[in-house]
Amino acid sequence: MHESRKSFDVMMMKKLIFKIFFINLTVRLKHTLAPTRTQNKLITHPMRRMHKYLPWTARIIVCLLFLISGIAKMFPIWGFEKQLVDLGICGWCEAPYLARLLIGLELAIAIAILQRHYLRQLVIPVTILLLAAFCIHLSIEMYQHGAMNGNCGCFGQLIPMTPLEAFIKNIITIAILVYLYRNIKTTQQQESRITVLLLIYISSAFLLFFFFPFCPCAKEEIAPVASVVNNPALTDTTNNAVLKDTTTGKVAPPEVVMEEAPKKIKSKFSEFTLFENKPVNLDEGKKIVCLFAPGCDHCKKTAKALWVLSQKKGFPKVYILFMNEEANLIDDFFKESGSRYPYQVLDIPRFWKLSGAGTTTPGVIYLWNGNIIRSFEGIEKNEFNSEAILKAIEAKHEGVQPLH
Repeated sequence: MHESRKSFDVMMMKKLIFKIFFINLTVRLKHTLAPTRTQNKLITHPMRRMHKYLPWTARIIVCLLFLISGIAKMFPIWGFEKQLVDLGICGWCEAPYLARLLIGLELAIAIAILQRHYLRQLVIPVTILLLAAFCIHLSIEMYQHGAMNGNCGCFGQLIPMTPLEAFIKNIITIAILVYLYRNIKTTQQQESRITVLLLIYISSAFLLFFFFPFCPCAKEEIAPVASVVNNPALTDTTNNAVLKDTTTGKVAPPEVVMEEAPKKIKSKFSEFTLFENKPVNLDEGKKIVCLFAPGCDHCKKTAKALWVLSQKKGFPKVYILFMNEEANLIDDFFKESGSRYPYQVLDIPRFWKLSGAGTTTPGVIYLWNGNIIRSFEGIEKNEFNSEAILKAIEAKHEGVQPLH
């Protein structure tokens, strides 16, 4: 009996020890595999931090995009003005105002995306709508002219961007804005004030008008073109052109001996009769008229090439019509190009009316009795070519282009 009792106690002791060991092992495994509250905090902390700072990162990215876009369009601002005119959005008289107001809007959006007033209710939705409208415009441009053709002007002339690149950039920006709209919460305690947004926009637009002043458009009309000149003093009835100064009555020797000269017409360049206080008739004989911007590097390169050609005997005289953008750089223009030509300075709207829609600088026009024989513009397919202009000068007039 005593031995049986002892055996029973030993067995119960073993069961108790095994039970204690098993419970202890289970607890240890549970603590080992399952994270503690402190560990749980450590795991969720990076996620909370990312959720906290990601919206601000997105806002800064959108801010920089609009800021760079606005600043890029300022240099030169006439490039953006011309783009508005070429798109048919407005005329040259309205372009300076609209360009500054639109650039001011971009700068205002860049600032407004970083503040809280009507951010979710107004700023983000309006920005998405503007980008969506521009995406539609880019889609039409890509359909009509090709996805990789030309510069869309999103970052002005400072940072060229094709329509496809601009479209992708806008889609990504819209996605970022949608994320912001869904993740930014407004609180009832913070009162939004529309006056803050108005003040931001008015200040941005004012700075544009202040730092980029312009002269209001005079709305003058360009002289009619392609009309025949009947003035006997200006008509070339022989094979040699004679330039007569109607103010003094003096006859100058012919600049170029012409054979089979085309019929004289009145070109749109005929109104420019005074270059550096000297009378000139651009519709008389052979002339080279250049449309340059003083700060344009490609214009300087073209002027240099023309200077080399002008040393050849019989090459027509060259006259420059400068755009009144950075006119203080004209002396530097001639120094850097190693050339010197008679010139006039035209206000920006008048300059581009003369150049024509869709054109750009540098522009070179070879005139013969007011007729355009050959013209060059820009830096792409129709850029200036020395051999091409020499060939045109030496050719006969069968291929005369009427000016329009």
